[in-house]
Amino acid sequence: MAEGEEGIELKFRIFDGTDIGHRSYPPSTTVATLKQRLVSEWPQDKSVIPKSASDMKLIHAGKFLENSKTLSESRIHIGDLPGGVITMHVVVQPPVAKKKTDKNKDEKPKQSTCSCTIL
Repeated sequence: MAEGEEGIELKFRIFDGTDIGHRSYPPSTTVATLKQRLVSEWPQDKSVIPKSASDMKLIHAGKFLENSKTLSESRIHIGDLPGGVITMHVVVQPPVAKKKTDKNKDEKPKQSTCSCTIL
């Protein structure tokens, strides 16, 4: 931490209520850096494991935090809880399913089964 820069005490709560990453972080730490650290510290015995930082979102005070912003820019201040620990929630997003391949192009287009009579 830079001299005179007081750390922000954070912990991160994952889906099953387990807390990870409990330590003091400088206010200049970016959300992306926090996510990278969480991926490296993620408990491997969990049923949901993020493969990369982009697989997760951090929530503080009901808002998703942006990767490019620092803790101070995200309005996470030491004064929120004097002498306390700020808990952030971690949401792991399932990997985005790949779009269907050309397999469906070989199928016949669906025919209309309308039994309307045109006069």
